[in-house]
Order: sequence, then C-alpha cells, then structure tokens
Amino acid sequence: MAVPVAFFAVFFAYPVAAIVGRGLKADGVWQFGRFGEVLSRPDILDVLWFTLWQALASTALTLLIALPGAYVFARFDFPGKQLLRAIVTVPFVLPTVVVGTAFLALLGRGGFLDGLWGVRLDTTVWAILLAHVFFNYAVVVRTVGGLWSQLDPRQEEAARVLGAGRLAAWRRVTLPALAPAVAAAALMVFLFTFTSFGVVQILGGPGFSTLEVEIYRQTAQLLALPTAAVLTLLQFAAVGAILALHAWTVRRRETALKLVDPAQTARRPRGAGQWALLGGVLLTVLVLILLPLAVLVERSLDVSGGHGLDYYRALASADANSGTFLVAPLEAIGNSLRYALVATVIALVVGGLAAAALTRRAGRLVRGFDALLMLPLGVSAVTVGFGFLITLDKPPLDLRTSWILVPLAQALVGVPFVVRTMLPVLRAVDGRLREAAAVLGASPLRAWREVDLPLVRRALLVAAGFAFAVSLGEFGATVFIARPDNPTLPVAVARLLGRSGDLNYGQAMALSTILMLVCAVSLLLLERIRTDRSGEF
Repeated sequence: MAVPVAFFAVFFAYPVAAIVGRGLKADGVWQFGRFGEVLSRPDILDVLWFTLWQALASTALTLLIALPGAYVFARFDFPGKQLLRAIVTVPFVLPTVVVGTAFLALLGRGGFLDGLWGVRLDTTVWAILLAHVFFNYAVVVRTVGGLWSQLDPRQEEAARVLGAGRLAAWRRVTLPALAPAVAAAALMVFLFTFTSFGVVQILGGPGFSTLEVEIYRQTAQLLALPTAAVLTLLQFAAVGAILALHAWTVRRRETALKLVDPAQTARRPRGAGQWALLGGVLLTVLVLILLPLAVLVERSLDVSGGHGLDYYRALASADANSGTFLVAPLEAIGNSLRYALVATVIALVVGGLAAAALTRRAGRLVRGFDALLMLPLGVSAVTVGFGFLITLDKPPLDLRTSWILVPLAQALVGVPFVVRTMLPVLRAVDGRLREAAAVLGASPLRAWREVDLPLVRRALLVAAGFAFAVSLGEFGATVFIARPDNPTLPVAVARLLGRSGDLNYGQAMALSTILMLVCAVSLLLLERIRTDRSGEF
C-alpha cells in the first residue's frame, strides 16, 4: 500500500488541501465564517439548486430511457448484438468536451436541427439533460443488464406457475434481485451528472452552471479562492456521501443470487410486443447515440461549397491558428497520445499495487482506502489542476514546467478504473495456488509472476484500455496545467470552440472526430478481450 498511499497523498490530498487552505485562511487563521457568507449568496444558491435538480432529472431520464435497453441486451439474442453493445458504450469513454461538441453540432446555432427545422436547444437545460443521457446510457445498460442477463429466468417462471401474473412475478422476483444494481447505476449516473463540467461548460452558456463549472469560474476567471474553496468542500462532502451509498449498494449486490451463464438466458424475440421493444431500443440508440456522433463527423467535413477535408488540413497549419495556438493543433494528437500512454503506465502501477493490497488485507483501514481511491472521480478536477500549480512549485517537486505534470493528473482519474477492473479478478484467484508455489520454493515475486499474472493478464489489458481512454479525455485538471505549446486534444477543442469563426468551429469538430475515433477503437479492442460480464460496469 505504500506506493498508492504516497501517490495519492502527494498528488491528490496535498494539492486539494493546499488550495482549500489558501482559500479559507487569512494571516494563518482559518476563516470558517466564509461558509456562511458564500452559502447565503443568491447566485451560489441558484448554482447549488441547479446542480442538484439537473442531476436528479438526468438520472431519472437516463433510467427511463436505458432500462428497456438493459432488458433487451440481457434477454434478447439478435444479429450484431456485440457490436451494438460496444457502440452504446462509446459515449461513456468519450471526453465530455467531445460530448458537448457533438450535441452542439446537433442542437446548436447552425446545427443539424437548426438547419432542418430551425430548432435550437443549446443554452437550454434540455441540451444538457439529453447530453447526460447520451453519456450515461451505457452505465445503466451494462450495470443493470449485466446482472439481468445472469438471473435465472426459471425463478420468475416458477412464480407464474404458482399463479402470479407476468407483472406480479417480475415485481416480486426479478425486481428485488435487480434493485441493488439499479440503485448502483443510478448513484453512478447521479455522481457523473452532479460533477458535470465539460457538457455544461459548452452547452449551458452563461445561464447554467453546476458546482464544477462555478468552481472553475471562481478560480480561473475571478480568482475568488475563498468561494472556490467553500464550493470544493461542499462538493467533496456530497461526493463522499454518494460514494458511501454506492459502496453499500455494491455490498448488497454481493448477496447470494442464483446466477447462470448469460448465454443460457438470451433468446430470439417472440411475438409482436418483443419485436416492437427491440425496434424501439434500436431506434433510441440510433437517435440518441449514433445521430450526434454522425452529425459531429458531418460538421467536420462541411466546408463552403460542399464537403471536404479543409478543416483537417488546417489542423496541420500553425499560421492558420496563430491567434489560438503556439503550434499547429494537429500536434495535440501526438501530445495526447504520449501523455495518455505515460498516464496509463502510472495508473497501472499505482492501481495494480492498490488492488493487490486490497485483495491481501482486510479491516476498516483498507476498506476506507478502497473508498478514497474513488474520490478523484468526484472531487473537482479543476481544484486538483489549480492545486498542482500552487503546490508543485518548489524542489524537490518543482514540476510546473515539466511535461510529467499532465500524465500525473490524468493518472489520478485512471487509477480508480484500474482498481475496479482488477480487484474482482484478483479476489477470484485461489490463495492456495500461491501457497503451493511458495511450498515449492518460489519467492513472492515469482509466485506472483507464475500464478497471478497469467490469471489477471486479460483484466490488466482491460484496465489499461480504460485508463488510456479516460486519460486521453481528461479535461478539468489538464486545462490548467497543459502548456500552450503542448496542448492536449480536449484542451485544443475547448480553445477552438471559445473563438469565433467558421474555421475555428470546423477545426473543433475535426479534432473532436479524431478524438472520438481513437476512443472508439480503444473500446472495440477492449470488447474483444473483455471476459468479466458479472454486471459491475
């Protein structure tokens, strides 16, 4: 545990504590009265209320739209199912900047709906809600559908034989078994929407702001660190409560259930009702998932007089972007790939050691550390990024001008995915195999290499893929620490969208398309090696 604890202490706890302390201290004295001052401001109360209700609305809308999809993927067998399963997961690994850009191309000024029917939804709450459903659809489908596909359908059939109707059997048998999975998925969706940044930043306009967006505004634009510190602590407390609830629902899901091979439960749709349900889900995927991505690609090719690669060619020109970048935007692709690869290595080392420690040990301290590993997913990335700038500025950790600063911030987000992917597989390794290797004379290192590694190799590859994808799209912290001569793809997209002109807009669409394709290819490779379909997303 030494390496993971040191990593999180230096690169997470220290920067966050430092920026909060700087905001709440004056002449060395804590100013706790600032909580009352900040939380009594009408504009801040409006932000808190909007953050809460839009997260609740996004969660409810996602469950309403995605639960039929979870059932279809769990119980139906149809051609192209695995490919479609991968496609619906693409939005989840997309950077939120790309999600916002895709919906801007669909719903914004000059977008697909604007040109077709004169309808604009950008700067409205509907654009934000739909983008959140787009992003989180796969969380519900894979978390709930993964467990649903393993529930023995004969239990529900037995209830019907005993006189229960179809609805009563589902309500009394299947729903109680699914309830923890639905709760876990709902909490994860709520967490992601409660801390939403990129989507609201691009689609919300000046009228809508979540806690994360307001922290960014108070920190980067107004330099109001006291207000940012109070909001950071408030978000920290809320995220901690959400993660505690999520851990409780996960423990409930570990209760004994009669699970079977998913291949035994899926069958061809029967009857007009089931075919209609399948058609409805396919239509939902087409409109909600594929249409925004297709419009994004189309807008990247839409040049005056037709379609072409003009915007992609402009990405290679530093002169065409002299007012926005110090280098050609195309260099952001190489920067992002290099940063993401280094971040993936760091995340695998830190997350792998943490997963191994959590497997071998027990107790409240270790369980608490398991929960702490998830905090980077919910704590303000803006706070982490700005904290890097004000803490890692003195020897021996003067990293402000070092390229390693970006991969370190990205690895913080990748570590939780590595731990969550590897932990179930490591816990499934029979400890007697290690003991037998030790009895035969193997050292602990050799026992791990000969026993554990062959069993967890595929999980390690999946963990590496997820860490790479989320590192590639990290935006909240990177926007603070990426140097102007070494921008990443998400930062480059945000900068282009922040400037007027068709050329900047078209290049933003082109860069977003490139980033989308890289993430999609990574995910399709993951689908080929993924073996664990136990329902844990």
